[in-house]
Amino acid sequence: MPLVNWFKRKFVVIAGLLTLAYLLLPNVVVTVFSFNKPKGRFNYAWQQFSADAWKDPCGVSGLCGSLSLSLQIAFWATLGATALGTMIAFALVRYRFRARGAVSSLIFLPMAMPEVVMAASLLTLFLNMGAQLGFWTILIAHIMFCLSFVVTAVKARVMSMDPRLEQAAQDLYAGPLQTFLRVTLPIAAPGIAAGALLAFALSFDDFIITNFNAGSTVTFPMFVWGSAQRGTPVQINVIGTAMFLVAVLIVLTSMVINNRRNKQKA
Repeated sequence: MPLVNWFKRKFVVIAGLLTLAYLLLPNVVVTVFSFNKPKGRFNYAWQQFSADAWKDPCGVSGLCGSLSLSLQIAFWATLGATALGTMIAFALVRYRFRARGAVSSLIFLPMAMPEVVMAASLLTLFLNMGAQLGFWTILIAHIMFCLSFVVTAVKARVMSMDPRLEQAAQDLYAGPLQTFLRVTLPIAAPGIAAGALLAFALSFDDFIITNFNAGSTVTFPMFVWGSAQRGTPVQINVIGTAMFLVAVLIVLTSMVINNRRNKQKA
């Protein structure tokens, strides 16, 4: 009975840890196989420990080129989606205008529809406009795809803001620009940062929308898909592991900074 009672008390924690382990298991597998030396083209069975792929991550032709292209697209898509999404979020929360509800519904529509629908729609638009498929069509498509997620993150933060703080700044003779830079923006910054990180991850990871609108341009997800047909090089696991470690480092750094700020406030 004591064991059963302990399990009931810790059930939520245990379930959460098991779920987290299940989610991280693919990353563990990718990390382990980044040190594998396969016999043949496919890196699906463990053969021998080797760090050769880590010594030469760009040893596969076209891999680092596609990775650089994906990072560039993700960077510019994040900037565009974050700037537009932040302005849209503030407009939806702070202002009342006609068709506000319809605009809000249309903004969130890409989150609800399958990616293939949006990809085909954008491809039709670009073809009708006579646009050449490539870097710019991918960038525009990614901005439109990531926009809804940025608006959601920023809007949630703006809705929780206390407008009396901005009113107090205005009472202290702060101009509109000063109020925005010193009061509004710092308060909204966590939501903006969350939306930006989400946009970057979605853009870098996207395959379906990119595949429809890329033409002959090859991003990293498309390179991985193409390599899987011929044989998966170990360097793909190396890049995946490195990206995962960078993401973990960003999260840990953010946690440390927040903890220090909370201690200073206390």
